[in-house]
Amino acid sequence: MQKRAYFRRCGSALKSRKGIALLLVLWVLTILMVIVLSFSFMARTETQATLSFKDGIEKKFIAEAGIERGIMELFYRNVFKDQSIEFEGREVWKTDGRLYSSNIGDGYYTVSITDESGKVDINTVSDVVLKNLLINIGVQEEEVDTIVDSIMDWKDPDDFHRLHGVESDYYMSLPNPYKAKNANFNTVEELLLVKGMTPEILYGSVSGEEKRGLIDFVTVNSKRREINVNAAPKEVLMGIPGVTPEVADTIINYRQTNEIENIFFVEGIPVESLDLIEPFINISGSNTFSIEAVGYKGSEKGGYAIKATVVIAGNNNYRYVYYKSPANIKQ
Repeated sequence: MQKRAYFRRCGSALKSRKGIALLLVLWVLTILMVIVLSFSFMARTETQATLSFKDGIEKKFIAEAGIERGIMELFYRNVFKDQSIEFEGREVWKTDGRLYSSNIGDGYYTVSITDESGKVDINTVSDVVLKNLLINIGVQEEEVDTIVDSIMDWKDPDDFHRLHGVESDYYMSLPNPYKAKNANFNTVEELLLVKGMTPEILYGSVSGEEKRGLIDFVTVNSKRREINVNAAPKEVLMGIPGVTPEVADTIINYRQTNEIENIFFVEGIPVESLDLIEPFINISGSNTFSIEAVGYKGSEKGGYAIKATVVIAGNNNYRYVYYKSPANIKQ
């Protein structure tokens, strides 16, 4: 009896040890599976990140190629812009912001060039043109007066503020105080220091439908009060007194095939509008251009965007005065 009890106890202990060993094996297998799955997930994530990085770098290089193509076309334009006959494939690119594209490898880029003289120079602009431009891009009218007067106060040399404007006393009362510059703007981004200006107004926003910002239509490089009607986008044209949406479309349609040499020669513009328009415009270009390029891979819809502003000098020389990569460009 004692032997039987002893063997039963030994059997129970053995079974208990086998059960513990089985649980330990199951735990070890579970831990190993978790480790394997973790390594697999990490490897997959790193692979996708590497591919995404590679794809982004390739699109960036394609966009940079687009910027260089734009500069090359500007040199070509300087030589051949007055030619009477254009051969297919050797057309002179327009500098009114129209879009051009070209394939490169398994991708392609889009490029647009805008003569800075076709934009509103915030250092020389009249308040009426600036007000109209802000309204045209969707800024609420009650905000427009504050922004325009504050811009004018920011750059004028005195400390007297306009009806809706502010001077240093306002800016010094802010949590992070600073003084009004009382001098010209050096960059367009400096507008963010002005009362009433917001990143949404300056850069635009994406909320269902993309909304372009003021930065697409203003400059500090034109050095002119007048607007070059051969290069101005529709929003800028509509900022000129006397230019309705219909008149703006008439001007844009005319310059698709013709260089405007005299605004009075453009058919379809009412005479009463011409008298209002004439003091605010010119027809001559400048040597400073903004170039926007977007690089794409294959059939992908999203691309890498770059903005640059270049000054074309003599002897095939140029210099950058602005370069942003990546940039926010409507695609």
